[in-house]
Parts: sequence; structure tokens; C-alpha cells
Amino acid sequence: MAGCTLILFFLLTCAGLPLCSSDPNDEACLTHLSQSLKDPYKNLQNWTKSTFSNACNGFTSYLPGATCNNGRIYKLSLTNLSLQGSISPYLSNCTNLQSLDLSSNALTGSIPADLQYLVNLAVLNLSANRLAGEIPPQLTLCAYLNVIDLHDNLLTGQIPQQLGLLVRLSAFDVSNNKLSGPIPASLGNRSGNLPKFNASSFEGNKDLYGYPLPPMKSKGLSVLAIVGIGLGSGFASLVISFTGVCIWLKVTEHKMALDQEGKISQLMPDY
Repeated sequence: MAGCTLILFFLLTCAGLPLCSSDPNDEACLTHLSQSLKDPYKNLQNWTKSTFSNACNGFTSYLPGATCNNGRIYKLSLTNLSLQGSISPYLSNCTNLQSLDLSSNALTGSIPADLQYLVNLAVLNLSANRLAGEIPPQLTLCAYLNVIDLHDNLLTGQIPQQLGLLVRLSAFDVSNNKLSGPIPASLGNRSGNLPKFNASSFEGNKDLYGYPLPPMKSKGLSVLAIVGIGLGSGFASLVISFTGVCIWLKVTEHKMALDQEGKISQLMPDY
């Protein structure tokens, strides 16, 4: 009986007060993320080591921008906070994370391939930053992804074909980057009942092509330009030919005049 009372007291204490320590993986995740970010406007003042060790208590979060579920962080939303720095690969330690939204900041660097270990991730929004490098194909291992939003960054390279294997993907946006190459058919022309993505998901990438984007403008000469050049060269040839004929006629006329003058002088009597 005394043992049951002690357990009940422990559970009630953890439910009412922030005394239960957070998951050590979450603590490492938050610590490294905080170290990789720069917060010029002090929007994350409560992101301290003491808070990381006690970020969640059941469904209660003591950390701004974090949402908890059963003592684990399952959502991080740090949007429009003018954050700088990079995305820590140690985010992968938050293994219960289902939504990661770091949009509308000034983050640089690449998208960590380690995000592949967030196997419960459903929403990934890193849009409106200054992220560079290629889109990691390892994101395909996040099989529950519903949303991938990477628009308005500086991403380069091709769109990984493997992303088309994400059958739960219902929102996909990589517009306004520096991506190149063909749009994978598994994303641009999805079959069956899979959600379709229109041109707005891909536009703003100068060297990206394929359906659903309109055909690229030819970098060669247009038909009108070729016709114009042909007409121009034809006209030039005509002018040269006409000039040559005029010169020939002039020379011939002069020669005939000289010959005629010679004949007339021969017919005239000598005095």
C-alpha cells in the first residue's frame, strides 16, 4: 500500500510541476540547435540549458516555439524571428518530431541529410531563408512527410527523383531557387490518386524544365531571326550583283564608245 501511494505521489508531482526531466535526446537536439542559431532580436531568451533539461512535462511545454506530446517535443515552430545561422544536424535527435517549421528567417548553409532520421516527420517547412546546396535525397526516408516547402531559398542541383516515392506528399514547393535539370515525372506528372503539383510549385528556377512548367524558350535563333538574316543576306547579294552589272554596263558602254570613235575617225578624209 505504501508503495502504491509513493508511485501515485510521484505521478501527481510530475503532472503538476516541471520536475520530470526531458528526454535526453530532445535535450541534445535543443542544445545543438540553439548553438547553431543566432538570435539578434532575443526572441529565444528562454532557450537556456536549464530549460532544455526540462522542456516538456506531459503535454505542457516550457519552451517558446515548442509543442510537447507525452513528454517529448513533437513540433518546433520558429517562424519569422529573423534567426540567422544554420540548421543543426543534431535536430535528428528529436526523434518524436512531427513538424519542423523554420520558415521566414535568414538561415544559411545546407539542409542536413541527418533529417532522414526524423522518421515521424510529417511537415518540413524551411521556406524563405538563404539555404544553399542540394536537396538531400535522404528525405525520402521520412515516409510520413505530407509537406515539403523549400521555396525562396538558394538551393541548387536537381530535384531528387526519390522524393516522388513519398506517397503521402500532398504539398510540395521548391519555387524561386536555383534548381536545374528535369522535373522528375514522379513529382511533375503523378499518376493515380496521388496529389498533383502545378507549375507554381516549380517556377522561378531558370534552368529547371519539364512538365508542368511551360516549354523553355530556345536559346538559339528564332525562326523570324533566321528569316531576317536570310532576307538580309539576300538583299545584300542583290545589291552586290546589281552594282556589278552596273559596273559591267558602264565599262562596256565606254568600250563601245571608244570603238565607235575609232571607226568614225577612219571614215573621215585627210586634208
